[in-house]
Amino acid sequence: MIQLTDIANALSDPNRVRLLAACLDGERCVCQLVELIDLSNASISKHLSMLKRAGLLESRKEGRWVHYRSPDAPTAMVSDAINFVKSHALNDEAILADVIKLKEIDAIEPCDLARMQREGCCVGKAMGNGQ
Repeated sequence: MIQLTDIANALSDPNRVRLLAACLDGERCVCQLVELIDLSNASISKHLSMLKRAGLLESRKEGRWVHYRSPDAPTAMVSDAINFVKSHALNDEAILADVIKLKEIDAIEPCDLARMQREGCCVGKAMGNGQ
């Protein structure tokens, strides 16, 4: 029952669904997810923690970098939840826009992206938005 309620809670927030969807096609660094969703690093980390606690994401730490991805060996319930998201959420216009934005974000090395975020530098210009 605990896993079910953890999954339901994790999927009850649109930003968490967006974060999960962003990690379904491969591993993402936290800095990439911060760039994707306009929330503070602390808020993104809290959302990722809920997704991880529910078993919907796994993480690995590499130095000071934390990367999130879909679980390698999900339980049946987690697998069902991920398939539900794939079946129903991936056609949402916000997530479709995220897919486009992630292609731009992926073109920037995570260390450069994190540096630009720290410095308040022109991430939009690096992504070709001319901001």
